[in-house]
Amino acid sequence: MKQVVFWGTRGSLPVSLSHHDIREKIVAALTAANGKTFKTRAALDEFIDKLPFSVAGTFGGNSSCVEIITDRSEHFICDMGSGARPLGQAKIARFGTPNPQTYHIFISHLHWDHLMGFPYFAPMYIAGNRIVIHGCHANLEEAVRQQMQSPNFPVDYAQAGAKIEFDLMVPDETRTISGINVKPKRQRHAGDSYGYRFESGHKTVVYSTDSEHRLDNPAEYAAFSQFFSKADLVIFDAMYSLAEAVSVKADWGHSSNIVGVELCQAAAARRLALFHHEPVHDDKQLSRLVAETRRLEQITRGFRAPLEIISAYDGLTIDL
Repeated sequence: MKQVVFWGTRGSLPVSLSHHDIREKIVAALTAANGKTFKTRAALDEFIDKLPFSVAGTFGGNSSCVEIITDRSEHFICDMGSGARPLGQAKIARFGTPNPQTYHIFISHLHWDHLMGFPYFAPMYIAGNRIVIHGCHANLEEAVRQQMQSPNFPVDYAQAGAKIEFDLMVPDETRTISGINVKPKRQRHAGDSYGYRFESGHKTVVYSTDSEHRLDNPAEYAAFSQFFSKADLVIFDAMYSLAEAVSVKADWGHSSNIVGVELCQAAAARRLALFHHEPVHDDKQLSRLVAETRRLEQITRGFRAPLEIISAYDGLTIDL
């Protein structure tokens, strides 16, 4: 495994920047540039690169879709939220047609925000492509087919040009898929959710979204610490604050940045990516959240090795 690319990082539903959001970014950038002159594009780019991310960029608005790039020709994708649409377009742009590809798609659970991008995933309509949808839900195929039935969608599932297969995996059993060892684990979420641990050579990526972690359960704490053990990257559901996760939104099936830090520290993981962002949080709020999370990690680190904290955004590419 070489890289991880985030194509969609929002939870629950896709969102977009509003007129007000864009206007505020422009105002902030022009205010920071007051009195400065930029004689070249390079000078302007240098200025923009120094602006806060909440001004110069955005966390994006597509729902969950993450790609793991390996040394092999076959593609690995976690979930098919609305981020699957730009991912599919990127694959078509790169490989063209006809040029048969194999896509391995790992579904965490069957809620719509994690499946809604599949009908817009362009490679599914191209003859010669092979798509293998992996998951642990017995009704996985039914859920995928259902969203493309009338009146839900204008194109019927039967019109897919690619060969589509469904692979029912068993929780806690490791399967080798195109040279990658993949282990699913059941998580606490309505209708059940499954995290995935991907291992290849000396690299490990854990994808754990839509999971409500309860640190007061010793057995569960130990099990997930082991699941995250020494991972190079843990992609973690940090949708809520700790106060929300243990009070008004308890039993809603999501976790917090603070719990993510504690579990990753216990697991001696190397890097934590905050993921499945709350749709009502804007770029400023998410920027504050990652800054606070980094401070928390520093305060609680003790004699452990540093845990790198990042906040995932649409388009982010991480080298493993």
